[in-house]
Amino acid sequence: MKKRKQNRPHKQTGPRRKSTTQLNKRGTTNYTVDIDTTLLPFLLETISNKSRNAVKSILTRGQVSVDGKVTTKHNHPLKAGQVVGVLSNKESKKQSQLMGLEILHEDQEIIVINKEAGLLSIAADDPTDLTAYQQLSDYVKKENPDNKIFVVHRLDRDTSGVMLYAKSEAVKETLQKDWKNTVKERIYTALVEGNVKEEHGKYASFLKESKGIKMYSNLDDNGGKHAVTHFRKVLGNENYSLLEVELETGRKHQIRVHLKEMGHPIAGDKLYDAETNPIKRLGLHATTLVLVHPGTNKLVRYTAEVPPAFLKRVK
Repeated sequence: MKKRKQNRPHKQTGPRRKSTTQLNKRGTTNYTVDIDTTLLPFLLETISNKSRNAVKSILTRGQVSVDGKVTTKHNHPLKAGQVVGVLSNKESKKQSQLMGLEILHEDQEIIVINKEAGLLSIAADDPTDLTAYQQLSDYVKKENPDNKIFVVHRLDRDTSGVMLYAKSEAVKETLQKDWKNTVKERIYTALVEGNVKEEHGKYASFLKESKGIKMYSNLDDNGGKHAVTHFRKVLGNENYSLLEVELETGRKHQIRVHLKEMGHPIAGDKLYDAETNPIKRLGLHATTLVLVHPGTNKLVRYTAEVPPAFLKRVK
């Protein structure tokens, strides 16, 4: 492919920004903001080899992030010291082929995604079902046929939000071996039925699985696993409440069971006695995952915004 001729640079209005290619997310170039400004003028000045329309298209397509958070707003405010990331057109096309998931972060050790509700984390009984695992396996093989990914943890099919996969078996084993100490925060957002009166609280019980997929809770030891869930009310009305839920333990269906036991089942959760389904999906979203990175040993935070449908029900 012939190299495109460079357009005339836009007039400089401040010091030139130096760019560095960030190795921990393939195809992203990072630019550090030197002076307070807004996003589109910053991009026009920084990506000076592209036309104004081309730069606006990059922004509109969701290829631009500020401090790791994707934005398409032309007037997004920027402060000195913030980092603006620009995903290459080539990498953007790769990601656009992924269905039901968005890559939030990728480096040599891990891939972090935002999974949509309805997408399986891994394969189930039907081999034709689309899964996040299968799509990410194909995605990494485009760079090298020998590349693989490994499941570290799972989200229920009807739960959306942040998920983590390892890019080697060694990293997977490192994460799973000390998962409790490696993961510092696992925060979910739940849309639940009814008006939760308490502003915050904790629920603890023992969870035991039946022969089916349903979990049963008992305040006394029933031979199951001890589970502890913390919650904070964010918003609410007479019909629904929006809760921020943090896991102290990570048991199967823990949040779903505990909220049902509290008298406020998650909206759309028919398995655990929900009476309504206002957003046509389970009202549970994995918002935040904070962990010690297996490669750098630094604390990292990955977030996926609360779906707008959750918020509409509590306004």
